[in-house]
Amino acid sequence: MCAQRVSTSPANSRGKNWNCPRDAYTPSRNPTLNDFSFGHLSNDVVWSSYIAAESRETADTAKTLALLAEVDERKLYLPAGYGSMADYCARKRGMSEDMAWLRIRVARTGRQFPAIFPALADGRLNQTSVLLLAPKLTPDNAEELLAAAAGKSKDELKLLLAERFPRPDLPTMVEPLAMDCETEAAPTSQLGLDPVGTFERPKMTISTGPLRVRAKVEPRSAGRYTLQCTVDKETNELLRYVQSLLGHTVPPGDVAEILKRSLRVLAHELEKQKFGKCSRPGKRRGSKNPRYIPLEVKRAVWERDGGQCAFVGTGGKRCDARSPLEFDHVHPVARGGQATVAGIQLLCRAHNQYAADRALGARFMEGKREQARERSLKAKAEANAIAHEREQERAQAAAEAASQQEVIPWLRALGCNLETARNAATRCQGMVGAPLERRVFVACQGLGPRGTRRALPVSSSSA
Repeated sequence: MCAQRVSTSPANSRGKNWNCPRDAYTPSRNPTLNDFSFGHLSNDVVWSSYIAAESRETADTAKTLALLAEVDERKLYLPAGYGSMADYCARKRGMSEDMAWLRIRVARTGRQFPAIFPALADGRLNQTSVLLLAPKLTPDNAEELLAAAAGKSKDELKLLLAERFPRPDLPTMVEPLAMDCETEAAPTSQLGLDPVGTFERPKMTISTGPLRVRAKVEPRSAGRYTLQCTVDKETNELLRYVQSLLGHTVPPGDVAEILKRSLRVLAHELEKQKFGKCSRPGKRRGSKNPRYIPLEVKRAVWERDGGQCAFVGTGGKRCDARSPLEFDHVHPVARGGQATVAGIQLLCRAHNQYAADRALGARFMEGKREQARERSLKAKAEANAIAHEREQERAQAAAEAASQQEVIPWLRALGCNLETARNAATRCQGMVGAPLERRVFVACQGLGPRGTRRALPVSSSSA
């Protein structure tokens, strides 16, 4: 056993092997179980090795996050066969969804404010601190706010932000909370006010915050899954109605079977809508548009690619994305690409854009996308202007109708029948906002004998 003393300086503990008790920090190239066994080391060696490992871990984490930010900015995950940075972290690195997004948000914040990475490396900040600071950081206050947050715990940082950025008080609300949180299986009951299905639920619910809107799907056993979600009133009523239509075809309370049948019908309708799938497909007339893809080609491509992105990365990794998928020309249309089964492939949106950047150039495609965004914004602005104009027209018509309707009772009181009063009230058109006496007077001019001098209607502005 080695008996040399180990320096507590992290710099002196790098580049060595764990198998030597002088330094239990740097792992071997192919670690084994013995590499993680330190029972034979003295207290001083274990402590100094831990301090060295902890110091390097902090620095390495900051460097990893900085590199992650650069990979994310350059979208280097795309040629590797992943549709997003989160997809890479979850599938390749085995991170949970929450952990992946935490690291990505910290990395993106650090790229926006580079002073964060040195603060992470030397321990002045941690990833939780960066997440708390991110919504409040601006180019003007970043340097001062990061310095003020250095070395603070989570609670201390929350207090600092509350003092710097005060928020209004929450309304007073008192709710009873249950202390017992044992779980029991919810009984399977007929669709009604009781919970549907066999989810595990607490005997007494503890309300700790707003419910998550996103549905939750988890494997329960081999070939069985648990689906949990919150539905609105219309969905509940539709579920009840479908249950009543099925009658005894489906056992009472078997919501899973109702959901399966409903999804089958929806899938069939979407297949017909997306690529014209039917039992007896026929040939359709083509189009002069070179980007047009015939429905029979879409059907064949969808079946061939299995409804999954067909992009294969440099390491042979195929993209796992199944939405949103787009039909893409293998060779760009501008270079003679044809809409054939061999010339079309399914790609997710991220890899479709990546393929276009590789084929036609990133700068060229960015210009095209910018033009498309401008056209979209212009079309949206025109649509909003038209909708506003129509809304004004509807409001004006409603005001005209209300103005005329207000005159009719007075004309009826003068002895006019309903039809005569309505016809006379039309003389008040354009007098919205005029005094009621003036409108009644103008309407009455149409009731006098022929030859009587009649007053002309006046606009609301002249009135």
